Amino acid sequence: MKRLKEIFFKLLYPGAAVVIISVPAAAALLIYTFTVAGEDSPIAYVSYVFSAYALVIFCAGIVPAVRKFWKWFRGIALVRRYLEDVPFRMNVTLYLSLCINLLYSGMNAFSGFRYHSVWFATLAAYYMFLAVMRFLLVRYAHKNGFGKNRTGEWRRYRLCGIILVMMNATLAGVVILVMHEDGGFHYAGSLIYAMALYAFYTTIMAVVNVVRYRRYYSPVMSAAKVINLAAALVSMLSLETAMLTQFNNGNTAPWFRQVMIGSTGGAACVIVVGTGLYMIVHATRQLKEERKDG
Repeated sequence: MKRLKEIFFKLLYPGAAVVIISVPAAAALLIYTFTVAGEDSPIAYVSYVFSAYALVIFCAGIVPAVRKFWKWFRGIALVRRYLEDVPFRMNVTLYLSLCINLLYSGMNAFSGFRYHSVWFATLAAYYMFLAVMRFLLVRYAHKNGFGKNRTGEWRRYRLCGIILVMMNATLAGVVILVMHEDGGFHYAGSLIYAMALYAFYTTIMAVVNVVRYRRYYSPVMSAAKVINLAAALVSMLSLETAMLTQFNNGNTAPWFRQVMIGSTGGAACVIVVGTGLYMIVHATRQLKEERKDG
């Protein structure tokens, strides 16, 4: 029994050199089978078995390699700090998000000016609101850190809520423009599937992080995750408009597009304004309680 285990282990882990040679050899054998020999030839069965074995030993060998790489990667001081130090990770995320927001807002503003498009100008305004909120949080976190001044954090949290309520008018403008086909998104080819994956991922992670970061009792952290949620909602709206445009075969009734975009956009507006009002009310209550305790 022990001997069988040794043989099985040796077959499963034949060594890096064998794996490196087997994968291209299996690919070449399959190409030869499909292009020259034919699927019914004896070599076809050999190629199927060999390619299956190559796939198995590749998967078996890649797992330890990934583990070793991840262990080495986590050993880098800056990476380890990013993974383990939550305030540091939040600072990095805030700075990156601010830069991306400013870049995206600038691109839309340039497009709006160049093409005389109200659609791009409205999007630029929306992302500029997000950039302003992120700038306020970045500036505060840089000076005060996280969780050290609860009063200051609650004030920033409430200010972000106020901005969210104000920017809801911009989001409503985006929805109205899309409904009347004054703008929209279109992705070339199969890029729309990648954008769908990105949109769903960002939305799910935004919702999860809004809940997850509540346990750190830092209003600034929570506000940052709410901003991510507001950005994710526009990504979902963008995806919907792109899908309605790309998969329209000409038989879709115009009212269907308006109903779908109106429903999604209306829900996004309700979520944004509802979240903003909650942030204002909740922060005001917390500030009153802290003044009483003080």
